[in-house]
Amino acid sequence: MKGTSISNSDKVIDSREIIARIEELTDDKTTLVDAIDTAMDAYEEAVKAFDEATEESDTTVLEDTCDERKEELDSAKTELEEWETGYDAEELAALVSLADEADGSPDWKYGETLIRDSYFEDYARELAEDCGMVKEQDTWPNRCIDWAQAADELKQDYTQVDFDGETYWIRA
Repeated sequence: MKGTSISNSDKVIDSREIIARIEELTDDKTTLVDAIDTAMDAYEEAVKAFDEATEESDTTVLEDTCDERKEELDSAKTELEEWETGYDAEELAALVSLADEADGSPDWKYGETLIRDSYFEDYARELAEDCGMVKEQDTWPNRCIDWAQAADELKQDYTQVDFDGETYWIRA
């Protein structure tokens, strides 16, 4: 059931990946809840058949069926409990919290970039190069640029968000 997880150690994250991962994890949990409902229905049906049985031979077979259905129900419940106490539930909670905080960004639904704070200076340099503002060469004046100051100035167009204890920047 596990797809590509999103971590707060990623340098850059696309909001569409967050949205897709939240959907995937939510679907996984829904599948487990549905399995419990299906197992519960089967168990209740088996118990009802047992209660309505009149012959001794019928009750023995039906009792075994009840036991099997009960085991299936217990197994489904265990799977959900393991999911809820595992990494996927933690990841879902962290991603939902991040999405709640960042979804006010203009293009959240269409693809907004989240940049990890520790990577933001490199991001600013790459953005300037990609936009043709500076050349990639390590020559004058490129090696004289104060990229920390350039990154700080670029942050004026961004909003700070928290992703499970790490700071990310997203366009405001």
